[in-house]
Amino acid sequence: SLLPPQFSGLLGTVYRRGNLSFTRDGSSLISPVGNRISVFDLKNNKCETLPLATRLNIVCVGLSPDGRLAILIDEEGAALLVSLIGKCVIHRFYFHKPVHSISFSPDGKKFVITKDNVALMYHAPGKKREFNAFVLDKTYYGPYDETTCIDWTDDSKCFAVGSKDTSTWVFGAERWANLIYYSLGGHKDIIVACFFEENSLDLYTISQDAALCVWQCDTELDGLKPMPPKDAAREKNAEENDEEFLEEQKGEEIRGKANPNEQETRCKVKYSRVAKYFFNKEGDFNNLTSAAYHKKTHLLVTGFASGIFHLHELPDFNLIHSLSISDQRIASISINCTGDWIAFGCSGLGQLLVWEWQSESYVLKQQGHFNSMVSLAYSPDGQYIVTGGEDGKVKVWNTSSSFCFVTFTEHTSGVTAVTFTSNGYVVLSASQDGTVRAFDLHRYRNFRTFTSPRPTQFSCLAVDSSGEIVSAGSQDSFEIFIWSMQSGRLLDVLSGHEGPISSLSFNPMKCVLASASWDKTVKLWDMLDSWRTKETLILNSDVLVVAFRPDGKELAVAALNGQITFWDHENAVQTGSIEGRHDLQMGRKELDKITAKQSAKGKSFTTLCYSADGQSILAGGLSKFVCIYNVKEQILMKKFEISCNFSLDAMEEYLDRRKMTEFGSMALIDEGAGGEDGVAIPLPGVKRGDMSYRHFKPEIRVTCLRFSPTGRSWAATTTEGLLIYSLDSGLIFDPFELDMDITPGNIHKTLHQKEYTVAIIMAFKLNEKKLIQEVIEAVPSNEIDVICSSLPELYVEKLLEFLASAFETSCHLEFYLIWAHKLLMLHGQKLKTRSVKLLPVIQFLQKTIQRHFEDVSKLCEWNIYNIKYALAISQQRGMKRLAEETSIDEDDLDSDSDYLM
Repeated sequence: SLLPPQFSGLLGTVYRRGNLSFTRDGSSLISPVGNRISVFDLKNNKCETLPLATRLNIVCVGLSPDGRLAILIDEEGAALLVSLIGKCVIHRFYFHKPVHSISFSPDGKKFVITKDNVALMYHAPGKKREFNAFVLDKTYYGPYDETTCIDWTDDSKCFAVGSKDTSTWVFGAERWANLIYYSLGGHKDIIVACFFEENSLDLYTISQDAALCVWQCDTELDGLKPMPPKDAAREKNAEENDEEFLEEQKGEEIRGKANPNEQETRCKVKYSRVAKYFFNKEGDFNNLTSAAYHKKTHLLVTGFASGIFHLHELPDFNLIHSLSISDQRIASISINCTGDWIAFGCSGLGQLLVWEWQSESYVLKQQGHFNSMVSLAYSPDGQYIVTGGEDGKVKVWNTSSSFCFVTFTEHTSGVTAVTFTSNGYVVLSASQDGTVRAFDLHRYRNFRTFTSPRPTQFSCLAVDSSGEIVSAGSQDSFEIFIWSMQSGRLLDVLSGHEGPISSLSFNPMKCVLASASWDKTVKLWDMLDSWRTKETLILNSDVLVVAFRPDGKELAVAALNGQITFWDHENAVQTGSIEGRHDLQMGRKELDKITAKQSAKGKSFTTLCYSADGQSILAGGLSKFVCIYNVKEQILMKKFEISCNFSLDAMEEYLDRRKMTEFGSMALIDEGAGGEDGVAIPLPGVKRGDMSYRHFKPEIRVTCLRFSPTGRSWAATTTEGLLIYSLDSGLIFDPFELDMDITPGNIHKTLHQKEYTVAIIMAFKLNEKKLIQEVIEAVPSNEIDVICSSLPELYVEKLLEFLASAFETSCHLEFYLIWAHKLLMLHGQKLKTRSVKLLPVIQFLQKTIQRHFEDVSKLCEWNIYNIKYALAISQQRGMKRLAEETSIDEDDLDSDSDYLM
């Protein structure tokens, strides 16, 4: 393709930190994942990661009431204004300090953010013609300590702000004559959440020590009196400031009073505490960490550090449910607009759950790898991806929905390699626990476990093209173990290497296994000749990874010196090499003593992968870049920057002088130890939390790269998660054998004359997808056979490729299936001779057909069930009516209806 693949999705992680938000219709959930956001469409069972990213990890997301805009704020207070419809960044802003929370007013005209001990109110971007984003309106002072949460009244007149100093403040969005700003006490710990009652100024406040205060207001919302107009001289004109990143606007400053006197509070809005409730606490470690309130149904949901959550009905504080979803801290809770679904996010395990509380069932239950992902593999049709992680889990993901549908937890240590067999129904995984396990994707079970005579740690894995021979390399005994898939028996142990085995690869076309080792050799083992060493390729450095080209005629080897070498393995001759060390472009770690340029000299590629057509090779390693090389020309075609997240280590190219002091780097100071996740010491002698908690930055790296067999996408397991890059064919105009007579008008004219074959060829020459679709769909189904037989071979391939992409979106399933069937039946023999070149296209076609087959078969099964149920009900009613008419005995009726059901 003319255009390189674009970022299309993020799998493997579903939630990191920050607040969860439901969209306006309540059917989609927005979840922050590192420096990106994922949108989970719960009704259509799909997930999409927006193609935009902040500079650091996202800590809070504000969603406008109409659901069109979102404000994403990162760890340092840099904000992006995002259109959720156009999926693009509209505006960038910098708040200068870390922001704790953000909330739009219900009318969508204002939004409030809390940072340090102040609340800032901004004019929200409007729908008028003039667009002036992030204009500061008022700055509210009051709390002594950091502010934590915000909630608005339903008419957008007032908002409440909670603080770490145990106080809650009620502020007016406008100046109200009878509302003075003073603090509401009554708590002994940090305020976690505050909520207004529906259409009222009554307030609920919840603190970290699991206490709930109910505040009653003596004034209704309509009772707020507007302030008389000020003198023109006293009004402050906010200075316009174009340079948003350098200096902040001031706006009107409003200061609350901690202890107003009696004279100031006379004839003013008064709050009185009418009740204080305590949640059932089980031990000191059960801190209340998050809460959400649904105003219409009066439902309060609270989450605790132990993974327990409570559902209460307010204001009576009646307990509805008390359940546990995990053993980790619940970091965020959100309730959708109807009050049916509750979303929970646990940052410790990377869990995301959506719970339907009335039916007590899961709408969504997803969990990523909470440790690093180290390996991935595509299924033969490209529909599924299997990943293995250091957490010992093997997960299988659907590429079209981005959901994980099965997790295997049999391994007791980190998984080092995963792969599919050629039929696509068996997943194999190797682990450091000394086992290789085979999992069945029909029944979701571990049906084979392969072990070695002596316990050993397996570092790599390969399975031959028939799926019968399984091989795994050892880290500690320098041996390769060969098993039979059928019997599960150990067939052979191949010894000969003098260092740990780093990589294994089976030749797709022959019974030859290539093994790479740290002893600076690659050995080729012949399966048909009693596993004898066929060849030994000697390199200049430790070999890290080896990969066969899809047609089996070439071998690529990456070594520790940063070189990628290409070999004709039949004759043991090196055919080319790429010096890739300088392309890696390592970043500088926070504690590195040497520059990034110097440290890159010792780096190398740790993962290799051929493209589906074998013309390009992908390479990645301890760097934020993935390089794609042309094998024939041995040149760098493109570098993909897989992340721009500076919350990860080794992202900076140069040393940040602002973090350097006379005593060394600021990174040596563990700031995270005193945070909310770590140690909290509120009083001398009282210790709570985990004293061993340490804050660290994971280092950016690419652990595994794989190209999809369909040739349309490739995937990389990274520190960020599983990133997928795919071709966007809609962006390119790629004419083919174009001449002067080929115009849309001429194509329509030919089509009108019913010269379908000519019209199809002309449409493919112009190569506009909509026009090709229009021509093909204009062909009568009884003419397809004749047209397929008269098409030139070159256009048969192009038509197959078009059918595969059209299947993904079209609803004309039978029509396109007839086309595919006729093409393959009439041209099957000729296509087989070019099978290596055409394999990606055929697999792309197979993937789309298989997906439709699964969707339609599920729908048919559901319809059959519904019809059977309806028939049974009607028969039962008919029997009852018959019984009433003929006065049949009640016992006989019961036995008859039982028999029918």
